[in-house]
Amino acid sequence: MKISQLNVTVRDLVQGFVDNEIDGVRGYSGKLNIRPPYQREFVYPDKDRNEVVNSVLNGYPLNAIYWIFTDDGTYEVLDGQQRIMSICGFHKKGGFSIVHNDLPVYFHSMGEGARENFLDYELMVYVCEGTDTEKLDWFKTINIAGKRLNNQELRNAIYSGPWVTSARDYFSRPTSPARDLVADYLTGTQINQDYLETAIKWACGSDSDYEIKKYMSRHRRKSTAVDLWNNFNDTVCWIEATFPIRRPKLMKRVDWGFLYRKYSQDVLDPQELEKEIVKLEQDSDVTKKSGIYAFVLTRDEKHLSIRKFDDNMKRTVYVKQGKKCKRCGKGYPFSKMQGDHIMPWSKGGATNESNLQMLCVNCNRVKGAI
Repeated sequence: MKISQLNVTVRDLVQGFVDNEIDGVRGYSGKLNIRPPYQREFVYPDKDRNEVVNSVLNGYPLNAIYWIFTDDGTYEVLDGQQRIMSICGFHKKGGFSIVHNDLPVYFHSMGEGARENFLDYELMVYVCEGTDTEKLDWFKTINIAGKRLNNQELRNAIYSGPWVTSARDYFSRPTSPARDLVADYLTGTQINQDYLETAIKWACGSDSDYEIKKYMSRHRRKSTAVDLWNNFNDTVCWIEATFPIRRPKLMKRVDWGFLYRKYSQDVLDPQELEKEIVKLEQDSDVTKKSGIYAFVLTRDEKHLSIRKFDDNMKRTVYVKQGKKCKRCGKGYPFSKMQGDHIMPWSKGGATNESNLQMLCVNCNRVKGAI
């Protein structure tokens, strides 16, 4: 790995700056890719962005910026994208204004001397050259020292290529088609790669880091991620058709990918499902409301976390039963007994004292198996 320092002024950096769908985000006379696949979309808060510009105007030092020298003789930003975007965004025609020396100013409204000082400011830029493995190791080192990237952002760096670029167009851009499509169904944001990560999980049928990486490695050289988008879009269309009433608070924690894979070919009645969902929402014994959607399809009560009998209730019934198992009639210490619904919750039985019986461990296991 070779690391060298490059003398770069703001004047050099902003030369030829572009930010559009066709050219991407580039500067330094087109030789610098400011937003390669592993970089975040620009998300600096205004306050941080303005502090960067003020630091340059005041001649204060900024933290070091790191670039990668690529095989085609150009550069990619490894660390410092948001500082670079702040500087270029302030300089460009129609850019944002800041408050400097208690006055609001735009770059092009400043005096000539102030503009020249801004353009002559020298950035501390380090360039690294080496193998892909060496660059990735350096990338991880820089990432630890700065604002850490999440798992999907790191995967984007490892498997960068045309497929990742296409996938980000679908799922990660501020104007990506996934943004409005899944706002009620997923947590997170597109900028932090949450939607892209979920789309890959749905496509590969697994939450494991290994399977996600394997999927990305297999698709890395493809020119488009349209298959990923189609699977994602099909899943969302199935959700909308099966559960037309949107409940964002409940829906955002559902593993829709799993449900789609297993039940999308079943004949389901949305109206009947909705009636059951409403009933379960109103059931005080259902303590995990976000599991309702999985339950109405799988019928597995574990998704609902049905309210359990508390110890006071169980002790009261235990004494009433003469400290004996209701089923086999044998006496057991309280610690060896378990609370059981006389009428199962699934058949309308409530979790209260009148519907409670105390069974020994063995009897409760046998009853549960019947």
